[in-house]
Amino acid sequence: MSDRVPAVFVSHGAPSLAIESEHRTYQFLAGLGYQFGKPKSVLVVSAHWEQDAASVSGALTPETIHDFRGFDRALYELRYPVAGAPELAGRVQELLITAGIVTRVDSNRGLDHGAWVPLSLMYPDADVPVAQLSVQTALGADHHLALGKALRPLRDEGVLILGSGGLTHNLGELDWSGTTDTPAWVSEFREWIVHAIGQDRKSDMANYRSLAPHASRNHPTAEHFLPLLVAFGAGDEGSRIHTDVCFGTLAMDAYRFD
Repeated sequence: MSDRVPAVFVSHGAPSLAIESEHRTYQFLAGLGYQFGKPKSVLVVSAHWEQDAASVSGALTPETIHDFRGFDRALYELRYPVAGAPELAGRVQELLITAGIVTRVDSNRGLDHGAWVPLSLMYPDADVPVAQLSVQTALGADHHLALGKALRPLRDEGVLILGSGGLTHNLGELDWSGTTDTPAWVSEFREWIVHAIGQDRKSDMANYRSLAPHASRNHPTAEHFLPLLVAFGAGDEGSRIHTDVCFGTLAMDAYRFD
């Protein structure tokens, strides 16, 4: 592994991705984990933990949270028995407080599906300790870029910063039959994002809701986009390392930031 670990953003899709081995994104994630060598630990920023202030999990043995309904029974029986990373949680708190960001440690928080689904594919042996960081949706895009910037030193300490959300996330416009072609409002948004990230346009990304085409349609709420901004803030210009679309409108793109 190089001295500096990249920051990464992945789209985690539906919880069922954890058991859908034929899915292109399943296969991508199954091959992603050790591309960078084995990190010392992982800090996951998941769309599914929203708090009013930055919160980081400090549990020694985080539980596997099944925060969803209506899926195959086998999914509820899955457990990801990974060790927590309380020392990492303390380091995250230190970095964020130094940057002027109020941060608390939650010693009981487990891993929601935005964390354990991709991790179970990336590190199936559950041999990389994990802490999780919340998003603070009400604080907006600039705040999440600042979170990433404050966390940059972790990359030189062997920590993988993993944003987990969705490149697009409009559940009201999914085509569950999977027969619809990707509409222009999704494609145009995706292409704007890939150019903004590739050109290191952080200011544009901070103002994506007014600048990116169809931003509010692709993200009626912002929580699934914010983990991408944390990963971007922790690096510089990035590159798209995976593309896929599920259910017509759910973009599964992933990015790497060096």
